Amino acid sequence: MPPAGRRDANDALTLRGPDRARRMRLFATGLLLVMAVAFVVLRRLSGLHPDWNPALGYAIAFVEAAMVGGLADWFAVTALFRRPLGLPIPHTAIIPENKDRIADSMATFLRENFLTPQVVARRVHGFNFAGAAGTFMGDPVRNDPSRLRGGAANLIADVLESLDPERLGNQVRAGLARQLERVEVAPLLGQMLSAMIADRRHLPLIDSAIRWAGEALEANEELVRAMIRERANGLLRFTGLDSRIASSVLDGLYKLLAEMIVEPDHPLKIKLGLMLEDFAAKLVHDPETRERVETAKRELIANPAVGQWWQGVWERLRRKLIDAARSPDTALSGQLTTMFAELGGALRDDPRLQNQINRFARRTLVGVTARYGDEIVRLVSETVKRWDASTVSNRIEGAVGRDLQFIRINGTLVGGLFGICIHAVDQLL
Repeated sequence: MPPAGRRDANDALTLRGPDRARRMRLFATGLLLVMAVAFVVLRRLSGLHPDWNPALGYAIAFVEAAMVGGLADWFAVTALFRRPLGLPIPHTAIIPENKDRIADSMATFLRENFLTPQVVARRVHGFNFAGAAGTFMGDPVRNDPSRLRGGAANLIADVLESLDPERLGNQVRAGLARQLERVEVAPLLGQMLSAMIADRRHLPLIDSAIRWAGEALEANEELVRAMIRERANGLLRFTGLDSRIASSVLDGLYKLLAEMIVEPDHPLKIKLGLMLEDFAAKLVHDPETRERVETAKRELIANPAVGQWWQGVWERLRRKLIDAARSPDTALSGQLTTMFAELGGALRDDPRLQNQINRFARRTLVGVTARYGDEIVRLVSETVKRWDASTVSNRIEGAVGRDLQFIRINGTLVGGLFGICIHAVDQLL
């Protein structure tokens, strides 16, 4: 939507056209009336002063011919838009009577001269769309970065707010699920795990797992002691050996975990590495293992809890994007400014990118013309046909009426000059 100032200016111009045409019509009519009054006055003077007749003859010939020319052009101009004096004269009110034919003619002219693929291709052949856009976006003098940035940010925010959050989130989740279903994740996981083992990047993960096991054991030490005491027989509990056995088991586990962390070549750590290598190989080559992973993947995707989790993640992400786009002080604002500047520079300075974008723009315009040209022409024709006759006449008269009134003025004056010429020839003969 154009700014308010520009809309007001356009409305003023739209209203000014009929007013100027009306003033010119009054002027042309007034000139015709002046000629009529002058004719009456001159005829009276010729009777009162016969000695003035040679000079008055030229004046009377001027005003007579001026009245004839003015009346003829008044009839011609009026007959375009309405019936002169309301009389049903044939071939008058041409525009209202032929409104539908004019609409079809306008549509045909538009289709044949502007909306054919050949014409559009010829018109846009040498136009550098990408270069013009790059110059506009990359020139800080001509381009207002804050306006572009604000417009782009508001557009992003408006799009995110206008879409149904739940429906959009479900669509995104469904799209991700379809992509995951097409991908067999087991070989990918196996190859990733094999690469990690080859680069010995699995060792920090094993150490982290060992530390996590030690922390979990320490946090649940009383639970482990209770489990050992419950499984001990009555004699052990009677003698108190169950507590000593629980302490010994816990001490042994703590010592084992500590040794595994300290010793890089601990047998259990090596065993864990071999188990990981075997699991990575099965992920790639064992059909049964691969099928189990795929089954787990499908169950995970179909789990409603995963869908609810994703909906919450998507809604938080959407709200953060909207807030970032609405706020002028966020990093998104600066990123948009930098992005526009970099994009403008690339469009302006990269000939290959320009060629690609210009080729795409030309093909798009030609394709749109070929596909929707008939619909555009039909829209123009049907819009004009829906107008009533007075609307068509008023709009056309408001656009060209001022020039048509000049025809009346010129007809009056030129007719008068021809009258003088005819009178002069008559006097000579």
